[in-house]
Amino acid sequence: MDVLLLQLVFVALCFAKDLDEGKASSCDLTVNSDTIKNGTATSPGFPNPYPPRSNCRYDFQGRGKERVQIVFTDFHLYHPKVDSKECESIDALMAYVLIDGRMEKIDNFCGNIVPIPLMSNGPRLMLEFRGVYSSRYAKGFRALYSFTESFGITTGHQVSSYPCAFIYNVTDGKSGTFSSPNFPGYYPRETECHYFFHGLPNQRVRLHFTYFDIEGIPPCEATTESDYVEFSNFMARDRKYHRHCGQQTEFTIESDRKFFRVTFRSNNRLDGTGFNASYHFIDEVNATTPVKPSLNSSTMPVLQAWHQALSGVLLVLISCFNSITR
Repeated sequence: MDVLLLQLVFVALCFAKDLDEGKASSCDLTVNSDTIKNGTATSPGFPNPYPPRSNCRYDFQGRGKERVQIVFTDFHLYHPKVDSKECESIDALMAYVLIDGRMEKIDNFCGNIVPIPLMSNGPRLMLEFRGVYSSRYAKGFRALYSFTESFGITTGHQVSSYPCAFIYNVTDGKSGTFSSPNFPGYYPRETECHYFFHGLPNQRVRLHFTYFDIEGIPPCEATTESDYVEFSNFMARDRKYHRHCGQQTEFTIESDRKFFRVTFRSNNRLDGTGFNASYHFIDEVNATTPVKPSLNSSTMPVLQAWHQALSGVLLVLISCFNSITR
C-alpha cells in the first residue's frame, strides 16, 4: 500500500512538472507575415508581473524583401542590485538575426531602459525572453512588430528595382530630410541603401548631417571591415569624396552638379545607430557673368575727366600724323 502511494505521488509530481513546463513554453510565439503584417508582442501576463522561470521565444518570419522591425513601447524587467556584465544570469531579452545560416545574437536588454528600435538584416528575427526572477514592480515588456519593405525610411520615393533605394527630386521640394534604415534604432546588418538626388541643370545638392554614428575606422575601406557612407557625383565611385564612418560631429557636403548619390553600406559584424541629415537644392551662381558698373553722381565727374583727357590725346596724335604726312 505504501509503495503504491509513493508511486502515485511520484506520478503526480511528474505530471505537475510537465504541466509547469508546458505552461512556461506556452508563451512561445511564431509570427508569419503571410498571416499578419503587424501586431504586438508582450511578456507573459503583461502588464502584470511575469512569472518566475519564464522562458519565451518570439520568432518573426517574413518573406522576400521584407524586414522585421521591432519598436518597444514598455520595458521593465527585474534587475537585482548587482553588476551583471551584458545582462548575464538575470532577467533579460535577447535579439537574434540570421547570419550565414545561423541565428546570431545582436544585443541583450535588461533593467528598465526602453531599448531602441531593432531591424533584421533579412526576413527573419527572433526575440528570447528570460525571466529568471520576478517582482511585483517588473511588469515585463511590450513591443510593436511589423514586416516592412521600406527599411523604416519615410521620405523620398522608393525605387522598386533596387533592394533599398530612394529618390529625392527637386520637383517634390527644394529641401527635406533623409536617414539611415531604422533610424534612430540600430541599422540592419548586411544592408546597402542608395539615396539619389535630382536637381535642375543650374542646381547643386547640399547635405548637412546632424547625427552620424557608422561603425568603422577611417578610411572606412574593406581592409578595416568598416561600415560606411559614400558620396558621388556619378553612379560609380567618385574619388573626390572620401568615405565616412565612425562617430562624427555635424558636417556639410556639396555636389558639383545637379545629381548626387549617397550610399550607406553595412557588413555583418557590428552595429551603429546610423545617420540623420537634411538636403537642400541650391541655385548655382555664374561667376563668369559680367557685372555692369552703375553710374551715379560720384562716378560721372571721373568718367567725364577721363573722356576729356582721352579726347586731348587723340587730337595730339591726329595733329602729329598730319604733320608727318605733309
